[in-house]
Amino acid sequence: MRGFKRVCLHACLLGGLFVILLPIYLAFVAASLQAQDFLSAPTPFLPGGQFFHNIKTVLFEGMAVTGGHAISTMLFNSFIMALVIAFGKIAVSLLSAYALIYFDFPFKKLMFWMIFLTLMLPVEVRIVPTFQVAANLNLLNSYTGLTLPLIASATATFLFRQFFMTLPSELLEAAKLDGAGPIHFFKDILLPVSKMNIAALFIIMFIYGWNQYLWPLVITSESKMATIVMGIQYLAGVADQIPQWHYIMAIALLAMLPPLMIIIVMQQLFEKGLLETDK
Repeated sequence: MRGFKRVCLHACLLGGLFVILLPIYLAFVAASLQAQDFLSAPTPFLPGGQFFHNIKTVLFEGMAVTGGHAISTMLFNSFIMALVIAFGKIAVSLLSAYALIYFDFPFKKLMFWMIFLTLMLPVEVRIVPTFQVAANLNLLNSYTGLTLPLIASATATFLFRQFFMTLPSELLEAAKLDGAGPIHFFKDILLPVSKMNIAALFIIMFIYGWNQYLWPLVITSESKMATIVMGIQYLAGVADQIPQWHYIMAIALLAMLPPLMIIIVMQQLFEKGLLETDK
């Protein structure tokens, strides 16, 4: 009976793995064919021989729908945007959570709830006033405009605040006895014990920044500042033409690589940051 349960469990796991990997495999098949081959019936399930040619075309050769810019430029824009957003969110959230826990000032609880209530106002809700502010500050078509309005994060502030509340108060008292000021306490004690949480949030925030579509679409009007998600939409939304699915799937596979590499490199820290309870 136990063996039967184990077989069923492994069958369910393999079935889930198949469901997850099938779209990726079909994207790889489409990226390895020519346009007419992929659109022919029946849909081919075996890879072709054009994979590296299609990857080279989208990566280094500009296309008309992308304004003549290669996808490598969009990958670079997305990487800069995701990296700045991830580091910016973590830095701002760490400092704000540190102030909320270890400093006493008037209306501290009110400040916390005002920060927390911003969860009800994502960028999609406040996109018009945010765009007006960015336009008045001349932030259009710039990395500052792509990243600065998305840096503040109530979620990360809340998570760091909850983590700081679990730390024993003796840490602060010992630091004061040793003559450590607020900056040294933050740098030498809080940051080292928070590295697991920082790593977990970095991955989440990096993927959040990488997958942004609506804000880059609004804040940029020049194709040279487009992101990789916008590049996929450019090819898929061509009017009066058949979408070039072999190029679209090649770009989609390239767009998966940076977040995948971040997850692989930081996987252990990510798991510890989410699961470790013995702080």
